[in-house]
Amino acid sequence: MADEGFTHPRLAAIYDPLDPDRGDLDAYLALAERFGARRVLDIGCGTGVFALLLADRGIEVVAVDPARASVDVARAKPGAERVRWIRGDATALPPLRVDLATMTANVAQQIVDEDAWQGTLKGAFEALRPGGRLVFEIRNPAERAWETWNREASHAVTDVPGVGSVETWVDLTEVTGPLVTFRWTYVFAADGHILTSDSTLRFREREEVEADLIAQGYTLQEVRDAPDRPGKEFVFVARRPAGPLDS
Repeated sequence: MADEGFTHPRLAAIYDPLDPDRGDLDAYLALAERFGARRVLDIGCGTGVFALLLADRGIEVVAVDPARASVDVARAKPGAERVRWIRGDATALPPLRVDLATMTANVAQQIVDEDAWQGTLKGAFEALRPGGRLVFEIRNPAERAWETWNREASHAVTDVPGVGSVETWVDLTEVTGPLVTFRWTYVFAADGHILTSDSTLRFREREEVEADLIAQGYTLQEVRDAPDRPGKEFVFVARRPAGPLDS
């Protein structure tokens, strides 16, 4: 189940202006180039920022997300016709044969249900060609990032073109084992309307993720540091093994 920030049309429409710096995607673009990927599956594509960056580079992209409002925003962007958009998730994909599958930003951690997580890893594996790779990131639980998720540290007022000023902040609401829940609040100055979006992330240990990947048939190729959050995140690079006749 996607959060209101992605499913509510009014919030999906302002997602990009409220988070304009997507320098975190540079590492994924670099990996796509390094691996020579010509076909990419973008799992949890949201408003399509990464999918369109890939398409701009001549890469064939299939982008999937369960949130209709976010996919509608993506489909309305310039160049969107170059991407195959699917409303759904990686547990029920059409037959694909991609070189690279990705889950950028918080996507992997937003899959909190264990069956859905295993199903996502399996779906990505089946979508990859033999020798293809899955790349995604998770925050290092030991860093306890949620301890700074409060109004004081997050409060901002953003002037959104065509919308007006939007005041935003986040409040941590619950920590239960590996599950961390928080609430974003949005105040629209134009009409005083207030919307909220509740989110839960699952903080998996590195060893847990490695075991899950191996259980689904992947070969763990590398665990990298996230360039935009050094020491705070793990970037996993896993490979679907190639058979002796596969290139």
